[in-house]
Amino acid sequence: MLTMTKLYLSSPHMCGLEQTYVQDAFDTNWIAPLGPHVDGFEQAIESYLGHSTHVAVLSSGTASIHLALQLLGVGQGDEVLCQSFTFSASANPIIYQGATPVFIDSETETWNMSPELLEQAIQDRIKNYKKPKAIIAVHLYGMPYKAKEIHAIAKAYNIPVIEDSAEALGSTYFEQPCGTLADLGILSFNGNKIITTSGGGALVTKSTAQKNKAVFLATQARDHASHYEHSSIGYNYRMSNVLAGIGRGQMTVLDERVQARRANYDFYKTHLSGFESIQFLDEPKGFYSNRWLSCIVTASYEQRERIRLALLEDDIESRPLWKPMHLQPVFKDAISFSNGVSEHLFNQGLCLPSGSNLTQHDLERVLQIITNTLSL
Repeated sequence: MLTMTKLYLSSPHMCGLEQTYVQDAFDTNWIAPLGPHVDGFEQAIESYLGHSTHVAVLSSGTASIHLALQLLGVGQGDEVLCQSFTFSASANPIIYQGATPVFIDSETETWNMSPELLEQAIQDRIKNYKKPKAIIAVHLYGMPYKAKEIHAIAKAYNIPVIEDSAEALGSTYFEQPCGTLADLGILSFNGNKIITTSGGGALVTKSTAQKNKAVFLATQARDHASHYEHSSIGYNYRMSNVLAGIGRGQMTVLDERVQARRANYDFYKTHLSGFESIQFLDEPKGFYSNRWLSCIVTASYEQRERIRLALLEDDIESRPLWKPMHLQPVFKDAISFSNGVSEHLFNQGLCLPSGSNLTQHDLERVLQIITNTLSL
């Protein structure tokens, strides 16, 4: 029987200020999906990201990707190139639009989209009279993708890039914040993210016109009239003033949360690097990861499972790395350009407890179980 306190992979971490903003929303009766905290949260994100960004806070990161595809005109019959090694929310909105995902495997230095395979895929699809309409590249686990290479290829073929930064708020690429690198950026504030609004996300745009169009679509595409007039299909995707209040409180401690997550990674690496069978993903020069999740790659599937099950036995949550989209049953018929990298990482990789609220005792508890398992 499990009697110790459960350790989660990545649990929410409140600072206390969130309650002040939420109480203000109740006191002023701003409960609807608009209000001063929505504006204030957007302004806080814009200030944090800089680079003349314009932010629309929405109901989820998935909704943000969906609207990004709409802003780029992706529709029925189009193809979108998408990183395969990611969560399904990166790919599902492509289907929402009636488009077709084409999956691109990873490279080994960041675990993100391979520039070589990306260019191969573009050339193949053009040869087959299907020039891709957009590219969705992901900063996996907070590690920036190879933006210089990916964006150079995208520019050469005139294909816009959606930058999925759902896991990368606080990460930077040569000192530029992730979320601001591509044509459109995506953030997530889900309960397990670096900061959270319980559920929520944001679309990062380059212009007020793009932001305004996103907000229009996110609020049921209501035309300007005294009555309810609609000339476009819209969605109920706007964030509420209550959740935005949580976000405003969370933004005040974002840098602290990043430092805590990076400290978790440093702890694991310091104490586990002595085992030849355990590998870590280092930051390439100029890449700065928020280390949203601390991940290891083991020597085999069997070793990975021994560690995972030993942690589970002690009521500690860990999880295999993402199962690639091109291996998912729902996408079994999708076109993919693969090299085996993401499949290897899925089979042998493990995400360790990484929350910013982990104590030293918690980390040592995780470490002890892993070292005991590796010593068997």
